[in-house]
Amino acid sequence: MTRAASLERWAGALAVAGGLALLVAGLRSGMGAGDAASLLALGAGTALVAGGLAAFLLGRARSRSFAVQVAVVAVVPLAAALLATFLGARAMFFSAHDEAALVILLLGAGTVAVVTALVLGSRVARSAETLVHAARALGDGDRLATADGGHGSAELDALAGELDESARRLDEARRREQALEASRRELIAWVSHDLRTPLAGIRAIAEALEDGITDDPATIDRYHATLGREVERLGALVDDLFELSRAQSGVLELEWVRCSLDELVADAIAGLRPVADAKGVALEGRVPGGDLALHGSPPELLRVLRNILANAVRHTPADGAVVVEAAVDGPDALVSVADTGGGIPEEHLDRVFEAGFRGDAARTPGTGGAGLGLAIARALVAAHHGDITVTNDGAGARFVVRLPVDGRNGVGAPG
Repeated sequence: MTRAASLERWAGALAVAGGLALLVAGLRSGMGAGDAASLLALGAGTALVAGGLAAFLLGRARSRSFAVQVAVVAVVPLAAALLATFLGARAMFFSAHDEAALVILLLGAGTVAVVTALVLGSRVARSAETLVHAARALGDGDRLATADGGHGSAELDALAGELDESARRLDEARRREQALEASRRELIAWVSHDLRTPLAGIRAIAEALEDGITDDPATIDRYHATLGREVERLGALVDDLFELSRAQSGVLELEWVRCSLDELVADAIAGLRPVADAKGVALEGRVPGGDLALHGSPPELLRVLRNILANAVRHTPADGAVVVEAAVDGPDALVSVADTGGGIPEEHLDRVFEAGFRGDAARTPGTGGAGLGLAIARALVAAHHGDITVTNDGAGARFVVRLPVDGRNGVGAPG
C-alpha cells in the first residue's frame, strides 16, 4: 500500500471515529433527547458544510502553492467551529457570554493555526524549489546535482533520495558511455593502423610488379608469397571484427549441444602446438579424467580457448611455459590458462578484454592480431552465461573461464 492510500484510509477512520465520539458525547451529556438530537444535527451539519467547503476550496487551489492549500485546511475547520458556535448560541445551547468567549478563543487558535500552516507551507515550498533545481540540474547533465535529505517531510526526503540515486546511476551510465566511446575510438585507430600497414605493403608490391621492376622469378615468387600473407592477415582481421560484432550485438545464434570440455581443451592445445613449438614455449594440458560434459556451442567454446591460448603463447618468451588446467567447482566448470610472460601491468588488468587493446605503446602488426581475441573470448563466454577473469599469478598471468555445466561423466548431461 502506498503512503497516500494509507493516509486516505486513516482520514476515513478518523472521520468515523469523530462521528462516534460526537454521538457518545451527546448521549452522555445528560441533556434531553431533543436537545441531544439537535446538537448532533448541528455538529453533523457543520461538519458536512466544512467538508464540502474544504473540497471546493482545495479543488480551486489545486494549482496554487502548498502554503495556500495548508492555509485552506487550517481556515475551514475554524470557520466551521465559528458557524457551530453561532448556531449553538442561537439555539440557546449556551449564553451570549459563552459565545463571545468561544469566538475569542477560536479566533486566537485559528490565527495560530493559519500562521503555523503558512510557515509549514513556506518550508515545504523552499524544499520543493530545492528539489526542482536539483532535478533541472540533473536533466542538464550536472554530475554534482544532489538533493540532500532534511526537507521537512518523509515524502520529500524519499523524493530527494530517489533523485540522488538517479544522479548516481546517470553518472555511472555517463562514465560507461564515455569509456565505451574511448574504447571505440581506440579500436578504430588501432584497426586503421593494422589495415594501413599491410595495405601499404600490398600497394608497393603491386606497383613493383606492374612496373616490371624485376623479372627475377625468385623475387616475383617472394612478392606473391608476401601478398598472400598480407591478404590472409587482412582476412583474419575482417573475420575477427565480424565475429566480435556478432557476439556483442546479441545476434549470435548458438547451437546448444552436449560437448566434452576435455576434448575442447585437447583440440585447442593441438591447434596452438605448432606455434608454441616454433617459439620454444612448452604447452601443457592438465585435464581430470572422465568426460566433463557441457551444454554449449563447440565452435564458439573452441574459439574462446584458442584465443586465450594464442594470447598466452604470444606473450610468453622462449623457454617459457603455458599450462592449461580444467576442474569442476560445484555447478561450474573452470578452465585456467597460466603463462610465464611476466604478468600484466596492474593499470592494464581492467582493459585487457577491451576490443583493440594490446597494451603496447608502439603498434607493431608483426606481433600478431588486432587486439580482438580476448574481447571476442569474453563476448562468447558471456553468451554461454559464464564469465572470464584475469589475474597476475607468479611469473605470469592467469586467465580463468567459468562456464555452467549440465553433468559430469555423462550423468545428467544434455543430449
